[in-house]
Amino acid sequence: MASIDSFGARSTLPVGQREYVIHRLDAVPGTEKLPYCLKVLAENLLRTEDGANVTADQVRALANWDPTAEPDTEIQFTPARVVMQDFTGVPCIVDLATMREAVADLGGDPTRINPLAPAEMVIDHSVQIDVFGRPDAFERNVEREYERNGERYQFLRWGQGAFDNFRVVPPGTGIVHQVNIEHLARTVFTREVGDGSIEAYPDTCVGTDSHTTMVNGLGVLGWGVGGIEAEAAMLGQPVSMLIPKVVGFKLSGAIPSGVTATDVVLTITQMLRAHGVVGKFVEFYGESVGAVPLANRATIGNMSPEFGSTAAIFPIDEVTLDYLRLTGRSEESIALVEAYTKAQGLWHDPSREATYSEYLELDLSTVVPSIAGPKRPQDRIVLSESKGAFGRAIGTYAPEGVREDVVVTMEDGTATRLNHGDVAIASITSCTNTSNPSVMLAAGLLARKAVARGLRSKPWVKTSMAPGSKVVTDYYDKAGLWADLDALGFNLVGYGCATCIGNSGPLPEAVSAAVREHDLAVVSVLSGNRNFEGRINPDVKMNYLASPPLVIAYALAGTMDFDFETQPLGQDPDGGDVYLRDIWPSAEEVQQTIDTAITREMFEGSYKDVFAGDARWQGLDTPEGDVFAWDEASTYVRKPPYFEGMGMTAEPVSDIHGARVLLKLGDSVTTDHISPAGSFKPETPAGRYLLAHGVERRDFNSYGSRRGNHEVMIRGTFANIRIRNEVVPGVEGGFTKDFTKADAPVVPVYDAAQAYLAAGVPLVVLGGKEYGSGSSRDWAAKGTSLLGVKAVITESFERIHRSNLIGMGVLPLQFPAGQTRDSLGLTGQETFEITGIEALNEGVTPKTVKVVATREGADPIEFDAVVRIDTPGEADYYRNGGILRYVLRELAKRG
Repeated sequence: MASIDSFGARSTLPVGQREYVIHRLDAVPGTEKLPYCLKVLAENLLRTEDGANVTADQVRALANWDPTAEPDTEIQFTPARVVMQDFTGVPCIVDLATMREAVADLGGDPTRINPLAPAEMVIDHSVQIDVFGRPDAFERNVEREYERNGERYQFLRWGQGAFDNFRVVPPGTGIVHQVNIEHLARTVFTREVGDGSIEAYPDTCVGTDSHTTMVNGLGVLGWGVGGIEAEAAMLGQPVSMLIPKVVGFKLSGAIPSGVTATDVVLTITQMLRAHGVVGKFVEFYGESVGAVPLANRATIGNMSPEFGSTAAIFPIDEVTLDYLRLTGRSEESIALVEAYTKAQGLWHDPSREATYSEYLELDLSTVVPSIAGPKRPQDRIVLSESKGAFGRAIGTYAPEGVREDVVVTMEDGTATRLNHGDVAIASITSCTNTSNPSVMLAAGLLARKAVARGLRSKPWVKTSMAPGSKVVTDYYDKAGLWADLDALGFNLVGYGCATCIGNSGPLPEAVSAAVREHDLAVVSVLSGNRNFEGRINPDVKMNYLASPPLVIAYALAGTMDFDFETQPLGQDPDGGDVYLRDIWPSAEEVQQTIDTAITREMFEGSYKDVFAGDARWQGLDTPEGDVFAWDEASTYVRKPPYFEGMGMTAEPVSDIHGARVLLKLGDSVTTDHISPAGSFKPETPAGRYLLAHGVERRDFNSYGSRRGNHEVMIRGTFANIRIRNEVVPGVEGGFTKDFTKADAPVVPVYDAAQAYLAAGVPLVVLGGKEYGSGSSRDWAAKGTSLLGVKAVITESFERIHRSNLIGMGVLPLQFPAGQTRDSLGLTGQETFEITGIEALNEGVTPKTVKVVATREGADPIEFDAVVRIDTPGEADYYRNGGILRYVLRELAKRG
């Protein structure tokens, strides 16, 4: 439905030889005082106001925003586009293909199922570091990538041809978030409207990766959503949200010499996580914003999920325009960005301070070199204190502490040694830092100085370099730094997320064998954004985040049990000690290299044919047709069961009776604990499934690569090797008790869920604080639902996962304020009755529902759980059994 323009906001804006239709914010009194991010939302509502989904009252509510009020006003946000990576994007396209068949079954036209908003996917999550430290590492890893993922890639090529408005950036190109800021982002979006005129409006997006917020550094409002929300957005459904609180984060001072953008972002992450910004927007302002390079802004925006905020945005200014020009955007589009943002009051004025809900400030001159770990991004450690911090942490992972070295004979016959705390993986990888020339070139310059002084990486360290785009390769070439990086083992291994998402590949066999035999607590150091337990590599217990130059420094040191200030990295040919300070490049050296090595032509060349792909991609045998021909033998892409038995009318919502506890979990359980990720072993349920289907162990690939096969994914849900289920105390990994059997044996979570399903027993999950924090992975919700879980009861939820649970028909509940699973005396052995949900059938969302938990030999435990269905839109989704069923019914009604 077209905008009804209740406020008379429709106007024109001449830019050069063209005239654009815009919806002027100054037509709505009150918008002038809003923070930048809320002005973008206000324009979105003003432009999409249709009197039904988006009303004039929503526009007024935003214009009259009370920064101190708790969010309670629902609005409907319509993103300009959707961006995806292949791990989370493949299920989206699988679901769309399935919806085409389902809508036909309901009497509708299957070709109506197309993305209505532009949808772009970057294949970046599939490359695995099988080969490293050698010149042919890139070619061999890409070759293995195609061998493993040929079925998925054929499917995606079918989707690109079958669906309108869907484009794919092929493998070996770059990381989605870097490609987004360097090429896909428009900053100001344009589209032709019904009367032939061109409409201009702020670029906004949602993405199937929580780090979509990286584009916030470019002034583009966007954030990560689950795949199910992304599918709905692609199909024209607005994103239902509450008008958020906005935290104003003032930047002052200047970054001192020797401090990197990574150090700044780890400091901000720690500050904002401690402050508490879950569900809020963070907006940076102040005199020093203009001194923050765009790449640093993007690095900060990228870490928004680690703060817990929905978005972490910088306004548009001259720095933005300079970056758009550098990255090859047209002069016409840059002129539009400047004219539009100035006309709409969106241009950054450093002297103006908007009204915010809360305020924080960081003097950049106080930032010091830092790392974070060993298991959370917010656990910042000052680099000068890292040795002591490691000493305090190691007792958790190796109670006996550092001990006598284990002798290891490497593949080439040389002997080395290994101990607790040794760095098994040093990887420059992930969008957080590989988009940032200041830290990438600092790493290259440090490598040059290290090689010149005769230093080498330790032999037990698996080293790797996975840039975020081919532009990085170009400027390394021009600066002449590849030879030095290669000399330290940081050869190009691929363009993708790699280590940061668990695609680190196996450790050298001798190292892996020694780690397992002696239960060594070895370490990974990576330049990514995630270091949760069990994420990086199954052999590695401790994970640390660091800037790219520090990743190389730790490869040289070979251990976390190291003080860079007092211990030398090695000796030069003359026998002199070489310390980190001796090879650390100055800020002036780095900037000079940036100025001479990076050009606009590099970006233009890299993105000229970005959707074409290489000969491998173009040579794929691609299916054709409007409806996908499913291969029953496929172990990668299978038709999911979400729409089986579905009618045009939703079944009534039911209370939950006789439910059992599948898992009882503690605080900070992330979607990395819940969702299948990384590699898996033959003895796991997923491994057993693949073996039974004729897949050899070497071809298992990763969970992420098999996201298009629900049979693999449900077997990997809650299967993380580090998850701790309190139903089975003392047991680590994805196990629980099967109470359908008299002796309640300990079995894999999937096996127990199947037993409960056969017995007709619904399931619940109990949790603590910040349940579902971290990533936006939709499979954390899909897997939960397909295992038969009907409700999740926790102390608090992270935003995306709570929303995704509703999107899959799972009820999110919270314990009463001040109560926990333990304070209530819940052991996980109870049977649950949850009543009051059926009020939803009458169009009423109850504030609380009654929970009664009983177990043999104990008094019943009763409490009123808070219902976390926060908006009317979410209630509609839950009543329909999830968002996909809701959307499908709505589309089928249209014919």
